[in-house]
Amino acid sequence: MVDVWGGIECSLVRIGDTVRDQVAETGHADRIDDLDRIAALGIRTLRYPALWENVEAVRGQYHWDWLDERLGRLQSLGITPLVGLLHHGSGPSWTHILAPDFTDSLADFAGRLAHRYPWLTVFTPVNEPLATARLSGLYGIWQPHGTDEATCFRLLVAQCRAIAKAMVAIRRITPQAQLLQTEDVGKIFATPPLQYQADYENERRWLSLDLLCGRIDETHNFYDRLLAAGVDADHLADLSAKPCPPDLLGVDYYLTSDRYLDHSVERHPNEPMGGNGVEPYVDIAAFRGDGPADELGLRPRLHEVWNRYRIPLVVGELHNGCTREEQLRWFLEGWRAAEDCNRAGADIRAVTAWSLFGAFDWNSMMRQSDGYYECGVFDARADPPRRTVIADAIAALARGQPYDHPVLAQTGWWRPPSRSGAATPTIQMRGFGRVLSSLAECCSRRRLTAQAAHERAGERAWVEISVEAGPAPVLHAHYSDGATFGFHTYKEADWMAACNAFLDLVVDGLVGEFRLVEASANNQYRIIELAQNTAVGSRRE
Repeated sequence: MVDVWGGIECSLVRIGDTVRDQVAETGHADRIDDLDRIAALGIRTLRYPALWENVEAVRGQYHWDWLDERLGRLQSLGITPLVGLLHHGSGPSWTHILAPDFTDSLADFAGRLAHRYPWLTVFTPVNEPLATARLSGLYGIWQPHGTDEATCFRLLVAQCRAIAKAMVAIRRITPQAQLLQTEDVGKIFATPPLQYQADYENERRWLSLDLLCGRIDETHNFYDRLLAAGVDADHLADLSAKPCPPDLLGVDYYLTSDRYLDHSVERHPNEPMGGNGVEPYVDIAAFRGDGPADELGLRPRLHEVWNRYRIPLVVGELHNGCTREEQLRWFLEGWRAAEDCNRAGADIRAVTAWSLFGAFDWNSMMRQSDGYYECGVFDARADPPRRTVIADAIAALARGQPYDHPVLAQTGWWRPPSRSGAATPTIQMRGFGRVLSSLAECCSRRRLTAQAAHERAGERAWVEISVEAGPAPVLHAHYSDGATFGFHTYKEADWMAACNAFLDLVVDGLVGEFRLVEASANNQYRIIELAQNTAVGSRRE
């Protein structure tokens, strides 16, 4: 049986002189009652930050108060934390990944963590080491802002050595401690002229796990390349002789994980042009390219990882920063993929609902501070954070129950539209006018079946939408169970953005009267609850 886990987006990265801390930016750092919200979903296992940078910001000075309080609350709630020590970070400001003392310093912190909390049993010393090495050493986004493969490889090996040393230190205190190693192993597809590049990158994507499993010796295809990058042969020999294979392997998967390389750059005028030093090309999400549909998605990735390593798997991160119904469709597609792989013989233990409280500025890899918010299971733009429909799905799955919603009758944008022929649950739209036309257009773009009231959707209508005209129109939703939702807009609103915000909240099943404060493209909006509501953040259950 596949379990449902939760996870807090906890990246802490250095970009130049700037530090981006997602735990702080989403507000979770100051809301211990978030843990009660998580417990109320039925989640009993949680990927949770125990970040080295925050505990030992000054070398040799340890500040445990925040962790003491949070881990204590998790214990009292019956939630098992799986702690992460570095999440795309490079360590406290007094060190960095390529520093000579980095591996020993992280191991020292790991041992102190295990000593203080001897009841912890599952650790992720470094999250996604290869993804971090690529973003920090190959693409120049995070510290040390390298832009060559040699730097990427040195960062990778240093992180893997740190993982192995950290687990040795932890197991001196807790012999039964397990390593949960996460990685994004998205597959690369390409046009025929670039297949050689895709083949190379598809071998490279396994390097972090091959290193930890002791598979990289003189016979490995990347051994000579690692040496040529400046990696110490003794470090490779040490990892080979004393491997640190994961006890659980976390496959982190996003819509952008699988990639497609296209040499026809003119086909993608809005995409940045890259290359390999020999040929220019664009690198786009494979779901937007011409990759084979049956090879895209979480299911084939899980099968690949299982067949290569035969280590128990979890889906370590599953999130889609999109409209609400697309978030729901993505999560449940991933859940079904994990169940299907289990039935096919793979050992899939859990699916992690990632970004429980959302994330900021991941559309720019945190290089820009635009306040661009991707909603999570809870919407942290509200105070307190408001449950979304994803929370309902997770709560049902945590109880071992199936979950359904009218929007699931259609597929997400990354799959061909469903043409089952069965009657589709419908949004009934009553009235006429500019705003209702905008709503109809938004529904069409989002694969939300909508009909005008005179077309008699009948029993298939799960909600009726109408617009109260005026300088600042009010959008109304009347759900099939009799509950209602009022959405008060403002005169200067961007109507497409306002309509998309409204539809998000209708999918959530929000109840009561709310005012739109601001709205812009890509589901960036903020609402406040009006005083006449009898219950804060009321929702249909």
